[in-house]
Amino acid sequence: MNRREAVQRITFLLGGAISAPLMAGIAGERLNFGPSLEVSDQQEALLAEVADVIIPTTGTPGAKAAGAEKFIVRVMRDCYPMEDQKKFYDGLAKVDALAKETYSKDFAALDAAQKNDIIKKTTVSDKPFFLQMKGLTVTGYFTSEIGATQALDYLPIPGRFEGSWPMPKGQKSWAL
Repeated sequence: MNRREAVQRITFLLGGAISAPLMAGIAGERLNFGPSLEVSDQQEALLAEVADVIIPTTGTPGAKAAGAEKFIVRVMRDCYPMEDQKKFYDGLAKVDALAKETYSKDFAALDAAQKNDIIKKTTVSDKPFFLQMKGLTVTGYFTSEIGATQALDYLPIPGRFEGSWPMPKGQKSWAL
């Protein structure tokens, strides 16, 4: 069983906690066969910056290094209808507009503290966009090679099953 199948099965067990379009994106399926928005390089770069605020580089690479923005662009294009794509990219544009209004700079030009401030304001002013962006970022990150192997404890060929054992201090969570 590969990682995508595991995520899909876990989602079914959890009763569909992950949305259908996001689940289809993880499985590499396509739900949207209609028109899609063209994403500019600036929008993709802005997605990378916002995703990197959600999962920054610490002891492990962040969302930008994992290419979460490419996952987000693909899932939005392949799995969401045009109306939902417009709402999502309008929310992204609002983040940049808020940065310009607050700091007179593009979001990408802000320092880390200013970016965090803008994202915190967005969690209040446009909560639906933020929750969707966060979900896409987290899913894109943890289903990437970097997220699964460096942020999680990845064991490609597991050994025997030990149902109960004390977790060592500092042990990472297991990847799917």
